[in-house]
Amino acid sequence: MSEINVGRVLIIAGSDSGGGAGIQADIKTCAAFGVYAATAITAITAQNTLGVQSVEIMSPEIVRSQIRSVLDDIGADVIKIGMLANQAIIEVVAEEIEDHNAYVVLDPVMIATSGDKLLDDGAIGALKEKLIPICDVITPNVPEAANLTGIEIEGVEDLSKAGQALVDMGAYAAVMKGGHLKGKTIVDVLISEEENAVMTAPYIRSRHTHGTGCTLASAIAANMALGAPLDEAVNAAREFVFEAIRSAPKLGKGNGPLNHGLVFKDEGGESSADEGNPFAILKDL
Repeated sequence: MSEINVGRVLIIAGSDSGGGAGIQADIKTCAAFGVYAATAITAITAQNTLGVQSVEIMSPEIVRSQIRSVLDDIGADVIKIGMLANQAIIEVVAEEIEDHNAYVVLDPVMIATSGDKLLDDGAIGALKEKLIPICDVITPNVPEAANLTGIEIEGVEDLSKAGQALVDMGAYAAVMKGGHLKGKTIVDVLISEEENAVMTAPYIRSRHTHGTGCTLASAIAANMALGAPLDEAVNAAREFVFEAIRSAPKLGKGNGPLNHGLVFKDEGGESSADEGNPFAILKDL
């Protein structure tokens, strides 16, 4: 019996007991695209749609051990990084993945929905010095991008400027998420050494958006693991998140989870992006 080759993603992130974000959302997103997900857990949270009740951070050495266990045996085509909790874990992650032959997608989980910082200044410094220079794609939202670059972001031009600053720090590409900007349309920007693409999508009014950042980054990672070029991976990921929000199961009393149970491919193997795609990509703006 011949082996079946599948894309492999190693997810380095925290656990969300409510299942809407973190490792749980990452695994479900990879599964939706038919990609194999392995994990290295950095923290365990007790949380639900109403908020986080408690957190226990893993030791740096158990994080290191998890990464080595996966990479030494199963390997990874893409490494997706989410919540890292502290400077020591950031340094261990950077040490372990720096020389591994895999794409790196970094979701810089720095600021909670409440606005509270999730990383102290030392950890943010380590993120900028050790991880951003070795990542292929970074996916910050507006507050995270502003914190990392020092640029005040009030519009699309500012978002592009901050994205270029992150590329100048060493990232190959930045997917700048504009969901915090005011307007009836969601505007994201993809900045890389090759292009500056403004991407739009309809705004969905919903409180069921918990885990959108984790889901987007993991969907990008999954598509890259399947061999998609960066722009195609980003557009497929954005479409997946859009549909996952639109069809959210409306669970919980607060900010509910997305619908990660989407069937992304039809029977003919075509993406739902092929017809009726609500997304527009405006090149070189």
